[in-house]
This record gives sequence, structure tokens and C-alpha cells, in this order.
Amino acid sequence: MSKPNTDGGANVTRTERPLGLPRWVAALLPILLLGLIVGGFFAATPFASLDTGGEPLPDVSVTHTTLPNDETVILHVTNNGPREVTISQVLVADAYWNFEVQGAGGDNTLAPRESARVVIPYHWNPGWDLGVALMLSDGATVHHTIVAPSQSPGLTGDLLLTMAIIGLFVGVIPVALGMLWFPFLQSMSDRWLHAILAFSAGILAFLAIDAGFEAFELGEQVPGAFEGTALVALGIIGALLAVQAVSAWRKGRAAAGDARAQSGLWIAYLVALGIGLHNLAEGLAIGSSFALGQVSLGAFLVIGFMLHNVTEGPAVVAPVARGERPSVLHFLALGFLAGAPVILGGWLGSLAFSPTLGAFFLAIGVGAILQVIWELWGMMGRNGRAASALNLVMFLVGLVVMYATDLFVAL
Repeated sequence: MSKPNTDGGANVTRTERPLGLPRWVAALLPILLLGLIVGGFFAATPFASLDTGGEPLPDVSVTHTTLPNDETVILHVTNNGPREVTISQVLVADAYWNFEVQGAGGDNTLAPRESARVVIPYHWNPGWDLGVALMLSDGATVHHTIVAPSQSPGLTGDLLLTMAIIGLFVGVIPVALGMLWFPFLQSMSDRWLHAILAFSAGILAFLAIDAGFEAFELGEQVPGAFEGTALVALGIIGALLAVQAVSAWRKGRAAAGDARAQSGLWIAYLVALGIGLHNLAEGLAIGSSFALGQVSLGAFLVIGFMLHNVTEGPAVVAPVARGERPSVLHFLALGFLAGAPVILGGWLGSLAFSPTLGAFFLAIGVGAILQVIWELWGMMGRNGRAASALNLVMFLVGLVVMYATDLFVAL
């Protein structure tokens, strides 16, 4: 049975009982058939004649290390392979040592895709590289080097307070200082304001490139079972589409006559959101450096990110430099949205750092930033020619400025 329907002005026919079956049965039918075919495939074992009897090699990775005190070394390991593996021996500095596997069901065996902690009671010396090897039951060996070890901070109130203060100095305060350029931006002509928007797009483009490389680099440390590269790609595309969906909803509201949706304040919030996601990753980097005992590296990151993030302030407020001036609460909200995620990232990084989490957050930041660049370019295009010579030069200047400030982070 069928009846006519209208879709986009064209008459179409909608079938209520496809193949004479209820609709819910028709919807589940392909899935049921696929299940039967997959089950039959495994039952028939069509590749049995090609099986030479070889066993797949074990694939165990050490994701990261924590050092709660100078008498303990903890390796966080994941079994990436399709078969279970058993940790039989542990060597520290080429000597067999006692160890305990925690989180693997009470024994030393890890199921496929299972993670655990290998706790080694070993007195290590701060700053002296330490070589550790895991010997598996089949004789395979997994080597790992702890570079310049130092004690990792535990979960304490002081640590949370310290990360919050660092987050304020790295994220909130620099962005707020940059936003003080707002009155100067208001005094500019449209031509130069577009140039500042292009400068902002250049800043964001550098952040996207920088975070993208870091995400894929960190993705290489993700246990193979979690497909680090695919995870990063999913984060980038997913964030891009999610923020684009918000933007499309905003455009729909604007087309319906919503004055607030037509203002540049929406784009300012999108810019702040994209920068905030990137700054979340910065917080992860700082927090994880402290968690891994690299306190000196964390201090350099703090100074570098402070200089780096001042340039993000004008990028946030440039879209609202025309039209009605937003209230102070909006400025506070924009600064908080762009800068405060550093605090959250610092907490996550110092307490529960993992390469998987770090790579995924970085990827989300890249996707959001790419969409914001798209919005900024569209904003310039609606009010003039986006690809003018001045705008392109200022876009390049934004890239160069961020590269220069990023050197302070790399030093």
C-alpha cells in the first residue's frame, strides 16, 4: 500500500509496507541477514585451508610512566594484540626485578585491548635515565626508557590549586589582556578591521596546524588497539561538523529575523570556543608535564603559552568591533570560554593523562578552529572582498606572529 507524499515541492510515493512487511521488519531485515551471513562465514571457516598455524606476534605498548616516589616505578601498559599476553619477568637497568601487575584480573595476563599497571619497587635516581624491559611468556621483550625521571605529583588540593592558578595565568589573563585592544579595534575603518579579522584567521590557522601535528604525533603513542590516527581524524571531522551544525542553526535563526543571531557576537563566541578547545590541549600539555615529573618543562610551557595566548585576545573581540557594543558580562564570558579550559586541561593532564585522551582533545580543537576560520572568512566576504591583498598579507602576518611566539614554547 502506498500513498502520495510531498517532498520539496515534488510528489513522491511513500511505501507503508515495503515487500509486504511491516516497516520495522523491513528496517531490521538487512541487519538480520548480515548477522546470518557473518555467522555462517565464521562457522564455515573458508580460510582454514590457508592457515599455516603461525601465531601472531604479541603487541604490548607502554603508554606512559608515573613515579609516585623515588622507590616506585609504575608502567601503564596496553595489550594491542588479538591474543592474551602474560608478563613473566621485568628487567630494570638490565637486572631482573620484582613487580606486580595491577588491573589485569589479579594475575599477570592481559586480555586483548586490556590495560594494566606494572608496579616495580625500584629506587631510582632523579635525572638519570632508566631502562625498563617487560619479558612476555613467549620470550618477546618490550623495552621502555624513562628519560630524566622525577617524582610525579599525586592528587592533592595543592596540586589542583596550583593548576588552577597556572591556568589563570596561562589562559584567562593573557586572553583578557589581548581583549583590551577592543576600543582600538572599534576606531578602525572597515578595511583595516577586515585586515584584523584576517590576522585573527591567520592566528587560528597556525593553532590548527600546530595542534594538528601534535595530535598526529601524540596519536603514534596511542595503543594500537585504539587506532590513534583514526581517532585523531574522527576528532577533527567530528568537531568540525558539530560546530558547523551550531553555525547552521545560528544562520537559520538569523534568516528568521533573530537580531541576536545576526550579530557578530555569535561568531565571537565561536572564536572563543575554538580557542578554548585549543587551550584545553595546552592545559593537558602543562598538566601532563607535571604528572610525568618534568616540572622544568612545565615552567617553560607556562611562560611560552602566556606570550602565545595574548595574541588570541584580539581574535576573540574582532568580530564584535562593529555594531552595538556587547555588555561587560559578554566580555567576561568570552574571556572565560577562551581561557579557562586551560585550568580544566591542567587538571585532566596532571591527574589522568593518557596519549589517547590528549590526542583526541587536540583533534577536537583542530576541527573547531577550522570551522571558525571558515566563519571568519565568510564574515569578511559578506562585508567586502575577503581575499584582498591586505587581508592575505595580514593572514600571513598572523601565521608568522604565532610562529614567533610559539618559539618561546619550544625553547
